[in-house]
Amino acid sequence: MLDAFTKKRIEKVLQNYIDKKIPKHLKNEVQIHYKFRGKTVTLSQERPGYMGRRFVYPIAQLRNEEALWKVYWQDSKNRWHFVDDIEPDTDFEKQLKEIDENDIFWA
Repeated sequence: MLDAFTKKRIEKVLQNYIDKKIPKHLKNEVQIHYKFRGKTVTLSQERPGYMGRRFVYPIAQLRNEEALWKVYWQDSKNRWHFVDDIEPDTDFEKQLKEIDENDIFWA
């Protein structure tokens, strides 16, 4: 489980990231959400779908393992896989930047 200070810091980082990622004119259409579970942070995107429904798509998962943040992607069977191209790092913000720049997440 992440300590309260770390969790609060990550929430601030993520909120700042979300505010910058989605253009103002699309904020009602596209939303980015995050969820904490233990030492894991899961990012997802909510978009409009068919017949007025909204759909949530997983973007990435960051796991704090042995004091390093590791990045994972989700396959079509909802299984998470480690991203070999992104080296584990102690810096959460650096990993978030890697996700932002990697086509596997924002194709």
